[in-house]
Amino acid sequence: MGRPTSKRKSGLYAMKGPRGSVPQLSRNFDPAGTAHGAPGLETFVDAEAAPQSTFSIDVDTGSYSLMRRDLSEGNALPPPGRVRSEEMVNYFDYAYPEPTGDVPLSVTSEVGPCPWDTTHRLVHVGVQGRHIAVEKTPARNLVSLIDVSGSMSAQLPLVISSLGFLTEQLGAEDTISVVVYAGAAGTVLPPTAGSEKSTILAALARLSAGGSTNGGEGIHLAYRLAEENFVEGGINRVMVATDGDFNVGVTGHAALVDLIETKRESGVFLSVLGYGGSRYRDGTMEQLADKGNGNYAFIDGPTEARKVLVEQAGSTLVTIAKDVKIQVEFDPALVARYRLVGYANRRLDNRDFADDTKDAGEIGAGHTVTALYEVEPAGPTTEGTLMQLGLRYKDPDGDVSRLVRAAVRDTGAALEQTSDAFRFSAAVAGFAEVLGTPSADVAADGLLAIRDLAAAARGDDPRCRRAEFVRLVEAASALRGTRLTPTALTCVADDVPQLLAHAHDSDDDTPFDWGRFVLNVLSLLPPLMALPLFVVALRRKR
Repeated sequence: MGRPTSKRKSGLYAMKGPRGSVPQLSRNFDPAGTAHGAPGLETFVDAEAAPQSTFSIDVDTGSYSLMRRDLSEGNALPPPGRVRSEEMVNYFDYAYPEPTGDVPLSVTSEVGPCPWDTTHRLVHVGVQGRHIAVEKTPARNLVSLIDVSGSMSAQLPLVISSLGFLTEQLGAEDTISVVVYAGAAGTVLPPTAGSEKSTILAALARLSAGGSTNGGEGIHLAYRLAEENFVEGGINRVMVATDGDFNVGVTGHAALVDLIETKRESGVFLSVLGYGGSRYRDGTMEQLADKGNGNYAFIDGPTEARKVLVEQAGSTLVTIAKDVKIQVEFDPALVARYRLVGYANRRLDNRDFADDTKDAGEIGAGHTVTALYEVEPAGPTTEGTLMQLGLRYKDPDGDVSRLVRAAVRDTGAALEQTSDAFRFSAAVAGFAEVLGTPSADVAADGLLAIRDLAAAARGDDPRCRRAEFVRLVEAASALRGTRLTPTALTCVADDVPQLLAHAHDSDDDTPFDWGRFVLNVLSLLPPLMALPLFVVALRRKR
């Protein structure tokens, strides 16, 4: 690792080691210079008084892509209240071991030093959902509910492109419908076989924006179509594409949540795809997806649309386990205090763990879920079984939960002995907490330590998403007044994944590239149509 260049009270060294070595962090990684009671950080819990901690898993990723948009396009730090640590961490896939047997989920745990407080330990818990082969994917009954109100006019070309990516994957056994809503709701595409791609793309191409938003009426219509074409044993899902600016009809937040909770009982699940700018309603989007047994992603460009609707189509659309809850019980002999990092709006009462009437999160095919606990040792060591972990889940069409148990042991591993998944997730969690902390409370080189930890733990990065994260940390540091010397990272993303549509039989001989060509041309029409108006406005009056 090289020779020590400095030593801090934390006992860790700042190292100048060989390329690719794991950096040793100092307390400067701590967002507030102190690990306890910092602004934006969750309160520590006494393990003797409350040894159990219970929460619902979360697979949403909207907070991360919103943060990326703010830093990359807006050249601004995201609002602290919109930064959710669990959505930041779970944006990345950590490739945990595949489940075995008849249980669709595997549980992995790892314990190592806490980078932002070296006197603490960090517990990393990973859940892996079983992958499903493309040819074994159930038939899909999808209803796309598209917001075409005036506030969505700038986003509509991206919505059309996103659904074009989805269309390319559909086969003859799948159906898709398209419902739009603005001042009123209507069906622009009745249930249509996925093989009729030219018909679907033509319907999308005819969409235009204008008017106010009656989201409640649109949701009613979309669920009715999904229920009328319900596929037993298949995927039945409503996919909402909107900026969440509901301003006509069912407008109250509570009323919207009640509506979604009622509709999920039909067996039709919900996905929420967020689009939009300054008026975007992030909180509304997340809550609707959570209550609709679904997931939430923010689409900030074509690359993210492909990630969500092509590359991760299984985890986005195919639910393999619902109402997934985790409960851990710490050993007070080893743990004095603990805190769950993130999941602030996912906490449950301990009695809810075994209550099958309590709603919780869903896991899609191939999805990974990660949770982190920061632990303060009760003595000089934590080696041994820190906690017992229980995980409950239901089958997608089931009402009774099944229980999986696992013991979480601390072997005393040093930071350089932990996995890339452990270190990278710790860096993302640390970054999220820095973003949620006032800049005056962040040490000057705190983001440098986070950047170096993430860069050294990139591991396999075929889509360059981890390399992008490193650049985002550097951008945030510059906006906070400390410009970092860029890391010497080189990353070339793999080719776009082969589209899943080719795995299905298709009765439509129309080349897919023509559909993409039409969509790309249509996306250029709004600025071209605005050009004459711009010229007229600049002409001088005679």
